[in-house]
Amino acid sequence: MNRISESPSFASSQPITGLSNGYMPGFGNDFETEALPGALPQGRNSPQKCNYGLYGEQLSGTAFTAPSHQNERTWCYRIRPSVKHTSHFRKTDCPYWKSAPNINPDLISLGQYRWNPVGTEDTSSTWLTGMRTMTTAGDVNTQIGMASHIYLVTESMRDEYFYSADSELLVVPQQGRLRFATELGIMDLEPKEIAIVPRGLVYRVDLIDGPARGFVCENYGQKFELPSRGPIGANCLANRRDFKSPVAAFEENDTPCKVTVKWCGQFHETTIDHSPLDVVAWHGNYAPTKYDLRNYCPVGAILFDHPDPSIFTVLSAPSGISGTANIDFVLFRERWIVMEDTFRPPWYHKNIMSELMGNIYGQYDAKPDGFIPGGLSLHNMMLPHGPDKTAFDKASNTDLKPEKLDNTMSFMFETRFPQHLTEFAATEAPLQDNYVECWSDIDKKFDGTPGKK
Repeated sequence: MNRISESPSFASSQPITGLSNGYMPGFGNDFETEALPGALPQGRNSPQKCNYGLYGEQLSGTAFTAPSHQNERTWCYRIRPSVKHTSHFRKTDCPYWKSAPNINPDLISLGQYRWNPVGTEDTSSTWLTGMRTMTTAGDVNTQIGMASHIYLVTESMRDEYFYSADSELLVVPQQGRLRFATELGIMDLEPKEIAIVPRGLVYRVDLIDGPARGFVCENYGQKFELPSRGPIGANCLANRRDFKSPVAAFEENDTPCKVTVKWCGQFHETTIDHSPLDVVAWHGNYAPTKYDLRNYCPVGAILFDHPDPSIFTVLSAPSGISGTANIDFVLFRERWIVMEDTFRPPWYHKNIMSELMGNIYGQYDAKPDGFIPGGLSLHNMMLPHGPDKTAFDKASNTDLKPEKLDNTMSFMFETRFPQHLTEFAATEAPLQDNYVECWSDIDKKFDGTPGKK
């Protein structure tokens, strides 16, 4: 047993038993971990009596009868069964956290949009009160689609816990560090890392240092998985061994606290007399995980032409339609560009996918001006987009030597559904009203002279 002592910057009111920084490697692995010796039963899931007077309980992330290669569940051995972690519910509200469908007929989602970073200077907010929904897509009730959010955190959740019955959350920090104290252990998260918090998992978010700001993709549909590499083969992109899941850690604290639940787009809260983070041991493959984006190994063209941006997919949530994702999480990070006789930035295009991009740091090569770290852009389905005039002219005339794109990390939440703006995104967030004008000075270059380039 290892009782951790918290650093002064970690603002938690709860004593935690277990390792504060222990992780197990692998994506979708079948893990086993215990915070007290002998707490984890061996050879069976549900013994007549568990050691330490614990209760055995299964948390299922898929249907019981899902195919074995997709079936996800974790057995938890906890101080109290989770039915003791709720009482009578009362409606509550997180006014800026919206779910699909959230279609306001007075807002125009058709368009190319870009936002400056949302400021944290005048914010006093926790993980729940600081969530700001930018777009929604699909339908949370039928479990398809997604929502994109910006989070602003300036305070820890004190004696307050949360879980979403609607979705798993993909968290992309941009500034500040957070600690996710979950039922299955603790994850510390910083910029250049991501985390996945599974549906139904109870957790608390504490501020390590801040203010903290970042992006969240709320996935209503099938879980994120690693993309099929196809002819790329067994290596590169995101490798399973680089994902880390936490070891068991628990709170034994009998003080009143609040549990908030997001269910079918609505928020409910209940009060209990103890911490719900009381899992002493667990085994299974349904667990939170984190990943360092600096470990992502991009693959690209090495002779001519620019590949589709899908080559940079880190995680994909399938839709049931082969090759068409409910959500793709795509990363544009530092990389070498070497193609001959090629327009190297992303080319002009429109497609059936809706693309929401965020800038973690640096400069995005197709938009050298105006796409600020912490900012977002939205190019909805079947709307044309591509480089601005500066990027086009430079790429069309530069001497094509091997070039390293450095100090850059942007990402994309891409979905097959149209993304609808929330009222916050349209009226309160710092929208760049003149963004669409970045293409207005593209000039006609056509010359019908044979052989003319």
